[in-house]
Amino acid sequence: MKRRWLPSQWPADAAGRKNMALLVQLRWIAIAGQVATILFAHFVMDIRLPIAPMLVVAGVAAAVNIASFAVLRRRTDVAHQETFLSLLFDVLTLTALLYLSGGATNPFLSLYLLQVGLGALLLGQWAVWGIVLLSGTCAGLLSFFYRPLDLSEALEGHLFDLHIIGTWICLTMIAVLLVLFMGRVTRNLQAREAYLAELRQRAAEEEHIVRMGLLASGAAHELGTPLSQIAVVLGDWRHMPEITGHPALVEEVGEMQAAVQRCKAIVTGILLSSGEARGEAPTVTGVRDFVEGIARDWRAANPGNPLRCDFGPHDYPRIVADPVIRQAIFNLLDNAREAGATYIDMLVGRDSASLNIAVRDNGGGFSQEMLADFGKPYRSSKGKQGGGLGLFLVVNVVRKLGGSVSASNGAHGGAMVVLRLPFAAVGMEETSNGE
Repeated sequence: MKRRWLPSQWPADAAGRKNMALLVQLRWIAIAGQVATILFAHFVMDIRLPIAPMLVVAGVAAAVNIASFAVLRRRTDVAHQETFLSLLFDVLTLTALLYLSGGATNPFLSLYLLQVGLGALLLGQWAVWGIVLLSGTCAGLLSFFYRPLDLSEALEGHLFDLHIIGTWICLTMIAVLLVLFMGRVTRNLQAREAYLAELRQRAAEEEHIVRMGLLASGAAHELGTPLSQIAVVLGDWRHMPEITGHPALVEEVGEMQAAVQRCKAIVTGILLSSGEARGEAPTVTGVRDFVEGIARDWRAANPGNPLRCDFGPHDYPRIVADPVIRQAIFNLLDNAREAGATYIDMLVGRDSASLNIAVRDNGGGFSQEMLADFGKPYRSSKGKQGGGLGLFLVVNVVRKLGGSVSASNGAHGGAMVVLRLPFAAVGMEETSNGE
């Protein structure tokens, strides 16, 4: 199932994975910077460093980074504990390099602040204080335990100047990395918050649907009895001599009986949609029969409104004719009629994964506000109380099936709404078969 990749398709823990990926990128930058600094200081500045142990530390960091990248490619989520351990490893790696290069006298001691800043942004309260405690402890120990720098005679009198330059380089690097990294992390977190906000909105909408379903089901039960009584009375009237002797009255009684049958069909549809199918099994049928049946019933209920069906050159699998889908398409056709359309087309197509049904009309179309709020309850261009629930129900019915609904305006007026129904939810076969 695919939805929009806005916040809509955002996995719940995608922000953690993306942030870990950023940490991996940052570690590559750190490794490259460390190796370049070690080689420059040793071979250019003539500061005699223990090259082999320091390159081993950088090599271990690179190996861990390669392993982290391989794990991330197979993962869709990353826990806070894993991010915490990753930052702990970076603190220990930095400590090892500082120990081999002057300890607390090394101006790059300030790089501990980068790890603390990242921890404050990415971790919970207990974890970030763990990073602070470890960083502070390591920095303190480096004041007593370290390998002193082995400077050449030319640099002996310029140690303070070197420290000032190194401190400036370190602070500038920390500032640049924090701005770049924290900006990207903030965007990841904002996207996750937007995703969670959408989930809360969907939960509220689904609760709204449940309440409407309960009300509709209750109303359908309540209407069933009076409709049956009216049908019985009309049947008796039709056989009364006072009625049979007047053709005009016979015709009117027939129209009333047809209207009552239409009302009973609507009530039955509501009960079916609410899961009260009175024991009927779902109907397995062809796409063409299903769509043409909907069109036939809609034309009968709306005489004088032209409706054309186009199935294209495709073969379709057999599907389960869910009455909920039927009602959703009915809602779209009714909306097109109420928008003033003089013709309506139902266009049926397919791709490898879904059955696509489009309703196109030449009515007034959607306003930009309606398109922006498409599928939200009580967003309607009809200006009447309770409007907008038809499209709201359509969107949620299709979404429950794992599909999607999109709306657009035609280049020459009118509107088009497209339902994409996955064959995994409605089809009996996944391969193309003739009907």
